[in-house]
Amino acid sequence: MLPVAKLEQILSRFEYLEAQLAAGPAASEIAQISRDYADLKPVVEEINRWRDLEAGIAQAEEMLADPDMKALAEEELSLLRDELPRVEHSLRLALLPKDAADARPAILEIRPGTGGEEASLFAGDLLRMYQRFAENSGWQFQLLELSESDLGGVKEAMARIVGEGVFARMKFESGVHRVQRVPTTESGGRIHTSAATVAVLPEAEEVDIDIPAQDIRIDTMRASGAGGQHVNTTDSAVRITHIPTGIIVTSSEKSQHQNRANAMAVLRARLYDLERQARDEARAADRKTQVGSGDRSERIRTYNFPQGRLTDHRINLTLYKLDQVMQGDLGEVIDALVAEDQAARLAEASQ
Repeated sequence: MLPVAKLEQILSRFEYLEAQLAAGPAASEIAQISRDYADLKPVVEEINRWRDLEAGIAQAEEMLADPDMKALAEEELSLLRDELPRVEHSLRLALLPKDAADARPAILEIRPGTGGEEASLFAGDLLRMYQRFAENSGWQFQLLELSESDLGGVKEAMARIVGEGVFARMKFESGVHRVQRVPTTESGGRIHTSAATVAVLPEAEEVDIDIPAQDIRIDTMRASGAGGQHVNTTDSAVRITHIPTGIIVTSSEKSQHQNRANAMAVLRARLYDLERQARDEARAADRKTQVGSGDRSERIRTYNFPQGRLTDHRINLTLYKLDQVMQGDLGEVIDALVAEDQAARLAEASQ
């Protein structure tokens, strides 16, 4: 059964917010009211869709008593009753508690794991895969930091991704990504296994995380590069150390001002993520029932190049379309992860 009393409360709250916006709220309140209104609007649309369907079923049932309308009513009733479970499912999904970070931009961090130079090359492949996925999704992809290996692999990469629902779809990518393939550096043609670590963090605003000036140390240094005219000859690179946690963030673009802003954004995201993890661990009795615990050491996916196979170990999903996935066609994988997470939360909510 759907929680009818809760639905009525949501409708009343939505009508109140609508009236507030029409009346012209104070400047200090308009942003919050607008956010609350936008959050509730899709839920209210699902509620109205369900109520209209229920009303249609009741009307069709009344028509059954009319001999002239009975055949038409039975046909209509069959269609409406078939539609009802799908509408109720959509409404239950809309009623699930929202992750407050889902609408935020994301900070993507990629680092090689075990496997030496091949791990660095794979980290570079992952970076390009996510960049293409972002572009295909209509998101903005801004590279914040890139440290490359001698053979063109990635020693560390950080990027900011901005767009609608970025973190909601990208958050399941955190973990260890394993690759099985013949390395370009291997002359014997043997299949090697290596790995790279991906972290996806919700971007935090200054109001979310207060970082006192005495808690950080900011150092400037000369940016490194591959040589030639693009190497900085001034001390523009920035390294920020968060003294209480020991977190170190660097940024080495051409502008020192932009580097400070980038590094602080990443530091806030990491500290915000630590707070989120602590809250989640305190709230969840068994986080392993969720799709991924957020544990950076958890092996989540294997990319097997000889077989053209991708396997996501959390949901036992296997696809034989690895070439397309590496070109940024990640939608099917992420849709499956989102659906599994929703199913788990629906099951938990019904207990």
